Amino acid sequence: MHPLRPAAGFLLAVLALASADAGARTVYRCVQGGTVSLATAPEPGSKCTAKEIDDNAVSTPNLWGSMGVFSGTLYEREQDGQKVYSTRNLPGSTPYLKFTVQTPPGEPAHPGLGKVGKPRLDRYPSEFKAAARQTGVDDAWLRAVAHAESDFDAKALSPKGAMGVMQLMPEVAKEYGVADPYSSAQSINAGARHLRALMHRYKGDLTLVAAAYNAGIGTVSRYGGVPPYAETQEYVSKVTALYELYLRALGRKQVPERPAL
Repeated sequence: MHPLRPAAGFLLAVLALASADAGARTVYRCVQGGTVSLATAPEPGSKCTAKEIDDNAVSTPNLWGSMGVFSGTLYEREQDGQKVYSTRNLPGSTPYLKFTVQTPPGEPAHPGLGKVGKPRLDRYPSEFKAAARQTGVDDAWLRAVAHAESDFDAKALSPKGAMGVMQLMPEVAKEYGVADPYSSAQSINAGARHLRALMHRYKGDLTLVAAAYNAGIGTVSRYGGVPPYAETQEYVSKVTALYELYLRALGRKQVPERPAL
């Protein structure tokens, strides 16, 4: 087995060179079960997209997405009579190279907002109760999302344009007929209706609801689950933890099990 290498570029270079004997510099970005892998051939059971690597490029592209720092192994195996390489441990694989990758951090949707802290039941109690009563969405869940999104700041504005207590994107605010996204009552009501729609779509799976609220429905669909973005995974964990805190703060002792990411 080769020694540990720290650079993502080295890993991509190995993958590109491994595919050179076929006359192409192609790396496949494969998604399966919400996880991303890179390979020199499409992986069985994964949804793979071919990415061309420029032979003359000084730096290689980031194909992982924003996933923070992580370590893994490049595996070698036989597929269709040829040697192929993949960062996913598929049947018949043997370890070829260990690596550590640091991906670009990406732009957080809500920088500095939504730190986990003590429950704040004093923030807009009538608005949350009214929205919960109207939509059937749990009051504790609404508060958890608002806490994570804006820390209950009605004037919050993210670099990506999300606004108000529930950090509604302009298209979401428009969809739910919000005239003033900085109105706490309108923001909470629209946020509750949006969460109700997501809960219907994902059959009550709060992990997917939180992921879609943060990253968008299209992203969750593309990855078939929680996307492999550090921000979204941290967001889901944060909202889940806050939900438990608000359930207790509201005097409800039945705390749901935390779904696995």
